[in-house]
Amino acid sequence: MDPYNEMDRIRESLRREGYIADDNILVVIFLAFNLKKPILVEGPPGTGKTELAKKVASAFNLDFFRIQCYEGITFEQIVGEWNYQKQLLTLEKARITGVDEDVFKEEFFIKRPLLSAFINDRPSLILIDEIDKADEEVESFLLQALGEKQITVNDLGTFELENDLMVFLTSNSQRNLLDETRDRCLYLYIDYPSPEKEMEIVKTQVPSAPSKLIEEVVKVIQEIRRLDIMKKPSIRATVDWVKTLITLGRDRLDRKTLEDTIGVVLKNQHDKERMKSFDFRR
Repeated sequence: MDPYNEMDRIRESLRREGYIADDNILVVIFLAFNLKKPILVEGPPGTGKTELAKKVASAFNLDFFRIQCYEGITFEQIVGEWNYQKQLLTLEKARITGVDEDVFKEEFFIKRPLLSAFINDRPSLILIDEIDKADEEVESFLLQALGEKQITVNDLGTFELENDLMVFLTSNSQRNLLDETRDRCLYLYIDYPSPEKEMEIVKTQVPSAPSKLIEEVVKVIQEIRRLDIMKKPSIRATVDWVKTLITLGRDRLDRKTLEDTIGVVLKNQHDKERMKSFDFRR
């Protein structure tokens, strides 16, 4: 296998899904496939970290599972939990009929994303999104389960990994991750794209858009990101802005159009107020 030919194949597969990958991304994905290692993706919000995992799953026909982490997320919400209502109803029925029933079987267990991904019989990808929002105990558990390739559920047993599971973890750096997490993962940092790459992304997503309009929008977006604002515009916001202008029949971005449509890009009043002093010379 020629690694460079393989990376070209990955590039084209992602491009067909509308994702423009640079060489750094291609190398990490190639290594993840071949070394069977998780990928830890960091970078500012809105740079396409989650989207990359989704596009890899789609491009390579992998079943997609997602754990959306948040403060206070528990083992049960990641792995699964007993269906207590079904258990109680079954026990009540057993009491009436006099027939004993084991309510600690798999049919009484509600599987959540991690366990579902483990026992899936097809090649799969699991995205552990914003792992920095979960506490260290949850992070450690996930690391152990993925490392040992098995999950143990009390009263039910141990489940072995049944497929060639690809793992993505994303972080917005709200807290420091465990050293062990970083040691076990391939590392990828995705920043806001260069103007050239962002124009290419928009052209892929909105092929009907005039090149001049895309150039103007991307230039303004790049300038807005340099402002002291609370939430910098995502790549999705750039695409949505171009779509908005086309829908409104605008073929250029002037001051009036910017003021009328800036709510597509900036989503809080503080940031919109900052735009009043924006030097728009078009």
